[in-house]
Amino acid sequence: MRVEVLVSLFMVCLFFSCEEPVNPKPKGQLRLALPEHSYRPLDMPCPFESEIPEYSMTHLRKNEDGNCWFNLSFPKQKATLHFTYKPVEGNLDIMVDEAIKLTYDHHIKADGINSKNYIDTLHHVYGTLFEVTGEVASSTQFYLTDSTTHFLRASLYFNAAPNQDSLAPVTAFIREDILHFMESLRWKK
Repeated sequence: MRVEVLVSLFMVCLFFSCEEPVNPKPKGQLRLALPEHSYRPLDMPCPFESEIPEYSMTHLRKNEDGNCWFNLSFPKQKATLHFTYKPVEGNLDIMVDEAIKLTYDHHIKADGINSKNYIDTLHHVYGTLFEVTGEVASSTQFYLTDSTTHFLRASLYFNAAPNQDSLAPVTAFIREDILHFMESLRWKK
């Protein structure tokens, strides 16, 4: 009886082992359905105007004492751009240093920090765009000023764990919107 059981087990194993070898599936690529870039005027009670994406929503956080703080959310991308406006009162160097410090606070987790200066002498808009690479909470930050009266700072956050590879396409997409915001910004008189 034992021999019959062993032979049966051997035959079962032999029968199931004759299949084609199993090959792993090839790696898939993430496919995101991102909308076309289109813009509308920013409708906020702030001392500047600009254009924001059609697919974004604004949320006023604070508008008092000359400060205008608001969020620009991207619901489908699960991202928020946090804006902070403050009037310059002889403290521009302190405000710029703070904006740079807040960006460089991410250096612990960052692989690198690239900065690009922005200069629009015609409309008196000057600033810096920071691109922070690595597993950081905020991969894009910027500040804009006219160097005498206005100072605006913003930082991009996702409602997800930082994963540079997964967020890269959406970050690049929103970064285009940020550049458009910077280029279309005008200070109110």
